[in-house]
Amino acid sequence: MRQVRHPHGDGPVVDAGGGGQDDGHGQTVALDLERLILDAPRRYTPYQAARAADVPMELATRFWRAMGFPDIGQSRALTDGDVIALRRLAGLVESGLLSESMAIQVARSTGQTTARLAGWQMDTFLENLTQAVEPGLTRAEVAYPLVELLLPELEQFLVYVWRRQLAAVTGRVVQAAEDTEITSGRLAVGFADLVGFTRLSRRLEEEELGELVETFENTCSDLIAGQGGRVVKTLGDEILYVSEDPATAAEIALSLIETLADTENIPALRVGMAFGTVTSRMGDVFGTTVNLASRLTSIAPKDAVLLDGEFAAALEHSGAAAPSPLEEQPVTGPHRFHLQPMWRRPVRGLGLVEPWLLTRLGRIPQLG
Repeated sequence: MRQVRHPHGDGPVVDAGGGGQDDGHGQTVALDLERLILDAPRRYTPYQAARAADVPMELATRFWRAMGFPDIGQSRALTDGDVIALRRLAGLVESGLLSESMAIQVARSTGQTTARLAGWQMDTFLENLTQAVEPGLTRAEVAYPLVELLLPELEQFLVYVWRRQLAAVTGRVVQAAEDTEITSGRLAVGFADLVGFTRLSRRLEEEELGELVETFENTCSDLIAGQGGRVVKTLGDEILYVSEDPATAAEIALSLIETLADTENIPALRVGMAFGTVTSRMGDVFGTTVNLASRLTSIAPKDAVLLDGEFAAALEHSGAAAPSPLEEQPVTGPHRFHLQPMWRRPVRGLGLVEPWLLTRLGRIPQLG
């Protein structure tokens, strides 16, 4: 790989976290990268930016904090792009398209999502690239040409994926029978959890642990999306997904266990699922149904799927499953799944619960 020289910023520049001139090569490279990415020099203090955008300083501060940016005092660290973004958000409020609280939510959801995305992308790109760089080249020297090449392509791809996701979500909203279904609808909720992950993480090196989590998340996310579910979030050793169709969610759960069982170096999986009313906010889901799915996951045997009673009833009603004896038999009729009632037990915060064991038709589970 050839060594690429990057341009340096001209003159002293104030750091976003405080004051002072450039105090080293690393800070210089960081400021050069910032100027490349933002395509604008630092010009404004927060007060000056708020004034230029004609937005009250208090509201501007709320917007910036919601987006995840720290308070920077009177540092001259903001650009024309910051002024434009501030003006646009305030304009949405002034026009009546969004309330102030809604605009804050837009800023917060966008900031949190893109912060994780940016960190994920840059860590991945730099890690893979620096493994093959010439001796003597540092990560800082690799970063500038890498970002310069990737920036326009990633920007366009981000807009494409966002529009696609927005189209999908909008389609679900307009098809809702009632307004309440937009934020509180009936969904099948599934938690998939790696068994013994905490104990395993103490034995693995950091790189091995990172590879395990990446394989788990990638495998689960691809399978869930491919079969028509939606990933809500991943939590290292756990993934939360939803589906409008209980049969789809059930198929995903069994497929996850079967797929990961054949994946090298991945611990056993367990899945808990519940069906019922779910509240959706800022891309996340909440409510008793979500809590029940989580609790069922914690009591599920390894390589097994536990359902709540409503989920089992929905599968029976649709003809996808029947509570018949678990014995070898040919696949006939509409049924795809077996349901077996398990022992009743108290579940913290939810009272007495009777789980149902979900298996494929004709398969006898080997409970661990």
